[in-house]
Amino acid sequence: MKVSVIRIGNSKGIRLNKMLLEKYQIEDEVELILEPESIMIRPIIKPRHDWDKAFAEMRKREDDTLLIDSVLDDKDWE
Repeated sequence: MKVSVIRIGNSKGIRLNKMLLEKYQIEDEVELILEPESIMIRPIIKPRHDWDKAFAEMRKREDDTLLIDSVLDDKDWE
C-alpha cells in the first residue's frame, strides 16, 4: 500500500485510513520496529483490554459461575 508523507507542524507523518485502524485495532499509540531496510508499525495490544465489558456480558447471561469448587473449601486439602 502506498501512502503520502504529509507535513504535521514542524514534523512529517503518514495518515492511516479508518479501515486499517479498525482492522489492526490501532487506537492512540503504535509501536515502531526499526529494521535496517524498513519500519514496521505494530498496534499496541493491552492485555485484558475490555475484560470488564466481557465480564458484564457474562453476568447478564448468568454465565459467570465457577467451573470448579474452591480448593480452599476442600476439607481433604493440606
